[in-house]
Amino acid sequence: MAALSKSIPHSCYEIGHTWSSSCTTSTLQVTAGALEVSFKIYAPLYLIAAILRRRKKDYYKKRLLPEILQSTSFLTANGGLYIAFFCILRKLLGRFYSWSAGFGAALPASYIAILIERKSRLALTFPHRFPLILLFCLTASLYMFFFRSVGQITTVKGDYVSGCGRFIVGKEEILTHSCLAEHAYGQGSERDGQPPDERPEHMPASRGSCIRAFTRKLLDSICKHGPRHRCCKHYQDNCISYCVKGFIRMFSVGYLIQCCLKVPSAFRQAFTKPSRLLWLLYNKENFQLGAFLGSFVSIYKGTSCLLRWMCNLDDELHALIAGFLAGTSMFFYKSTTISMYLFSKLVETLYFKGIEAGKFPYFPEADTVIYAISTAICFQAAVMEVQNLRPSYWKFLLRLTKGRFALMNRKVLDVFGTEASKHFGDFTPKLDPRYFMDEVSPELPPL
Repeated sequence: MAALSKSIPHSCYEIGHTWSSSCTTSTLQVTAGALEVSFKIYAPLYLIAAILRRRKKDYYKKRLLPEILQSTSFLTANGGLYIAFFCILRKLLGRFYSWSAGFGAALPASYIAILIERKSRLALTFPHRFPLILLFCLTASLYMFFFRSVGQITTVKGDYVSGCGRFIVGKEEILTHSCLAEHAYGQGSERDGQPPDERPEHMPASRGSCIRAFTRKLLDSICKHGPRHRCCKHYQDNCISYCVKGFIRMFSVGYLIQCCLKVPSAFRQAFTKPSRLLWLLYNKENFQLGAFLGSFVSIYKGTSCLLRWMCNLDDELHALIAGFLAGTSMFFYKSTTISMYLFSKLVETLYFKGIEAGKFPYFPEADTVIYAISTAICFQAAVMEVQNLRPSYWKFLLRLTKGRFALMNRKVLDVFGTEASKHFGDFTPKLDPRYFMDEVSPELPPL
């Protein structure tokens, strides 16, 4: 642990923006790079989300671009303001302390940046590794419990996690009434225990849904005589068909998402390497994301149906078991980003539910402050202890800054005892001696 009072007299050029001696130029370069990368991240992400959520034309005309620019501005500000406060703190303090290069500069930068973004998109970040799949299983278990109970996961305004839950799992899994009350009209077939006023009539498929109709007929022919418990609300399908269709639907969604995300890079190389187009279709990651989403849905729905058959009722507690087992689907697509993001939103959910129950006090802007602190901790680790930072987050920082985060003079920072240069070998930036501080520290490595 580095001593908080220990300091070094080097300039921000000698330690931070070693690629340029100008603080202003360095800030503008990082901001421009972050702007480009952020737009490339959010533009396809929002477009795919809009397509999957079947947004209307008004959304594409009025809201899509502003939302993309809002999130792009947030991420750009986070990167650009960090290097700005890095230099400002050096000028104010006159020296570098163990906390100022990472936590001190990132805290105000993250706080200002997050004010740009919508509150519903806040997510905490963590520097250390966690048991990924187990964490996701526990998170999915609680998420599905809340979703099964009230059809909503969080209480944050503009919550889109609940919308994703309805899209992925389906509104059939929302517990709207007790299955035991269905005995009033459930004296008929155990398999067709559907209220008479809710029984859907067969409607012919429209011309625009020929493929969907063909798929449905094929699956119905395979599982035509399969069972369906009276508590199951998937009235048009039996339990087997319900699970199979859920897998195929979400596998297709995951596959298409990964394909769309890889389109820009594939088309840039299409003229020099035509084989990249085939790589776009047969890339392993496409099938991994598809298998992850498809198996999550099928395991969750299959377990829910099985528990309804075993217990002869539909209970919200079933979601705890079904959600936990569905979480094992992350074996197909191990994503620290997904797991940690959902976990942070779960913590937020529990906090707000505690406020509703009168168990926790409400602190205005608490989520903003917590986000800024957690992000600042990650930046501190990225500067002083890269070995304790999640590899995926480190790669993200390198991508956001166009590799400039790795150009810091971490050999100088070794004096704080955190082994800052441990994973950077013998790297020493090439500095211009004309811009050195007059007071040179003996720890400065030779050029």
